[in-house]
Amino acid sequence: MSRHTRLLLPLLCATCSIAQQPPVSQTQGSWMTEPSRWVQTNLRQTDASLDAKRLVSQLADMRANVLLFGMGGIAAYYPTKVAFHYASPDLVPGRDMFGEVLSESHKRSIRLVGRFDFSKTRKEVFDAHPEWFFRKANGDAVIYNGLYSTCINGGYYRDQALKILTEALENYDVDGLFFNMFGNQSRDYSGREVGLCHCDNCRRRYAAMFHKPIPDQPDDDYRRFMFISSREVAASIGDVIHAKRPKAGYFNYIQESTDGIMSESNTGIDRPLPMWPYSASDNVNRARNSEPGKMAVNLNMQFVDYSWRFATVPSPEIALRMWENIANAGALTFEVNGTLDLQDRQALETAKPIFRWAARNEQYYAGQQSAARVLLLGTPSASGRAFGQNSYRGMFRLLSEEHIPFAVSDNLNWIGKRDFDLVIAADWAPAELEQYVEKGGHLLIASSREPDLQIARVIARSKDVKGYFRVRNHAIFPSLKDTDLLLLDGSYTEVEGDGSKSLSLVPPSMIGPPEFIHIDMQDTNQPGIVFKDLGRGQVAWLPWDLGALYYRVSLPSHAALFHDVVDRLYPKRQLTTNAHPLVEITLMQQGDRSLLHLINLSGHSQTGYYAPLKMNDIRIEVAGRFKTATTIRNPLKIPTQMHDGYTVFTVPELADYELVVLK
Repeated sequence: MSRHTRLLLPLLCATCSIAQQPPVSQTQGSWMTEPSRWVQTNLRQTDASLDAKRLVSQLADMRANVLLFGMGGIAAYYPTKVAFHYASPDLVPGRDMFGEVLSESHKRSIRLVGRFDFSKTRKEVFDAHPEWFFRKANGDAVIYNGLYSTCINGGYYRDQALKILTEALENYDVDGLFFNMFGNQSRDYSGREVGLCHCDNCRRRYAAMFHKPIPDQPDDDYRRFMFISSREVAASIGDVIHAKRPKAGYFNYIQESTDGIMSESNTGIDRPLPMWPYSASDNVNRARNSEPGKMAVNLNMQFVDYSWRFATVPSPEIALRMWENIANAGALTFEVNGTLDLQDRQALETAKPIFRWAARNEQYYAGQQSAARVLLLGTPSASGRAFGQNSYRGMFRLLSEEHIPFAVSDNLNWIGKRDFDLVIAADWAPAELEQYVEKGGHLLIASSREPDLQIARVIARSKDVKGYFRVRNHAIFPSLKDTDLLLLDGSYTEVEGDGSKSLSLVPPSMIGPPEFIHIDMQDTNQPGIVFKDLGRGQVAWLPWDLGALYYRVSLPSHAALFHDVVDRLYPKRQLTTNAHPLVEITLMQQGDRSLLHLINLSGHSQTGYYAPLKMNDIRIEVAGRFKTATTIRNPLKIPTQMHDGYTVFTVPELADYELVVLK
């Protein structure tokens, strides 16, 4: 039994009813069969007086066809009669604002997804049922702007919320429901840590599961506890939705029990640099390929940070996220706080023409599936274990900059169901991958963590090595012909083997004064890479964190090493091109045609986003025989020719985004 499997057993046993249940939707809903141009107006309670006809007219003008709109929870926008649920104080008595917007939306063929937030409620509820609420370690409630935080294991989430939903679903023919801020948050909107919940319900349940008290800081067991708790509630909510409104979609920030997986592309003033320009591609690629039967809705958050909800991020950043969303088979999205009558209209004016263009070309934006032959393993959400984000992001960048079409999956459900020519494990390599390799697959592991499949015997581990790797065989690494030493900064695992014929460790040596720099440098034969044949396939293990190093310092030598190792494992690539590294390319399948999306990221620089630089004459060779190639954004029929099993063509111009239809 692998360490990875042992790690999952407590979770899977405790949630077997969730883990083994069939998908909640037995037939594909509209969110999977129709192109979605999705706008969220994140209502304030003062927006209860909005003009429903005006709002829906604005949506129709920009050609939105889905509205995510406030419904209930913290504030209801309809006259609710359920106990402990309160209409907005700004809702005129007797007015059903939500019902008005729903009616107007359906008249314009705009689907409406109602938004709920059960994470907080009023003091009156706390006074009546204090056992429903989050408690700090000292027993205090968590209060923010007069609202009390509820607990995922309390009666508000597990009973009262279902009563609220039942009323809403019986009265309104919504097309879906979305739930914000789901579960117990460890910090508030101001970034203040509130810790872990120590209410009686949590303490009792945690002790029953793990036979110990709740820790002061989250560990693997506590993360599993929160996973189990939130998925139990999510399943209950899904049951109510699908019983009351079978055609309605269920959307949440989690994968389990839902019809669609929500995420956000957003910013934060104090967020660690560098910025992540692939945010939308990352979120959508991961969701669509981890759960191919579910739609990915990555919300495009217009605001800079919580303290500045009405200040918008740069317009090119808004546009980039939009193109990344649809290029990876997700919904086209745009989010604002309040209504569409904004005080800063830059983001909205950027969104409008893109929404309209996507509406004119909507035939290309439904039913897409990734056609990539390379898989990058993401973070397994069910494990409860912390994984290295920088390792993953570095590999994501390397693949994108190498123009290798790739899918991301957080799980191993694809094994035996979908073929990949190459799998890349940036931080975790579970034993189940051995089955994939033995049947002819190729696996690249770049991590100092020992894989769960047997590659090479571990001799020693070092957490922090500031040294080098010496290139001992340039024939294996032709892209490093002018490089003999590669930087190593971080963890390294010494494994059995001889690196003298490939790549070998050079341990730390003296770094100063200048007269002493590296005069004591010593070579070893400790390998920096291990190749091993398994069955009909092959594994390459770099026992150090190539991805994290590239994410941090972006050295060409690390990119060159990646290029050569991939060439050895994956010599006949799916696509080759002369495109600039900052052209992101995705390859999708839609029925009998292939869709090649090109996104220009050249406008991103440090903390800024600018209009991308126009690029010309991008030559592309894609595996397969295609008779026609047509660009859609700049409408042209492009000449094609065949060469060695590849269709070859040139995209004459790339501004911000281009779609090439191959048939």
